[in-house]
Amino acid sequence: MARRSRAELDALVAEAIVDAYDEHEQLSGFHVMLEEHLSVPFTTIVLGVEVTVKKIDLLPGSGIVAICTRGPHRQAIGICDLPLPTPSQEGSEWIDAYSHWVG
Repeated sequence: MARRSRAELDALVAEAIVDAYDEHEQLSGFHVMLEEHLSVPFTTIVLGVEVTVKKIDLLPGSGIVAICTRGPHRQAIGICDLPLPTPSQEGSEWIDAYSHWVG
């Protein structure tokens, strides 16, 4: 994955939160951008096991999470903690921007 400059990340953050009045609305702005731009489903490796990221969700108290599945099992993983596949998933710049915003 190519490292993005601070200026690139700042521009993405500004785009995500442009109409937001508070932190909750800013979080919702990132959720919308991830839903619109991150290509799902995709597979990745979590703790040595291949999982499928089915969707992105916004959970109270947890922030933005990836809903990962393997067989009948389902787990929400914080989007900032999700190992991404190589090459990068389309729309992964929004994960980088969200991680930058969260700080």
